[in-house]
Amino acid sequence: MTKGSTIGINVILDEDKIPERIYWEAAEGGVDEAREAKAFMLSIWDVNEDAALRIDLWTKKMMVDDMNAFFFQTLMTMADTYDRATNQPALAEEIRTFSKSFKTKMEAEMKKNQL
Repeated sequence: MTKGSTIGINVILDEDKIPERIYWEAAEGGVDEAREAKAFMLSIWDVNEDAALRIDLWTKKMMVDDMNAFFFQTLMTMADTYDRATNQPALAEEIRTFSKSFKTKMEAEMKKNQL
């Protein structure tokens, strides 16, 4: 017997359709009440298009340092997901290596620009 699961995302927009607030919930994952987020990246493999489709949104409150941390952490978790999904640890390690290099360059850029 199959069972369904729902992940909900609610985006509150301002008058210019810019995200002001983002809320998410996933009861099956233990998040029963809506939690606030500043950004999300959603990627879906569309079987009809045979392509990745995505939605990337962030609120006005998302600061550059938060976005940098968000990208670094996302890249690192993508490496873990890729490793589990493909059982190709060497390629997953390539993603991790890139992610660490990205973080080093990002931190240098932040320091240079004093962000």
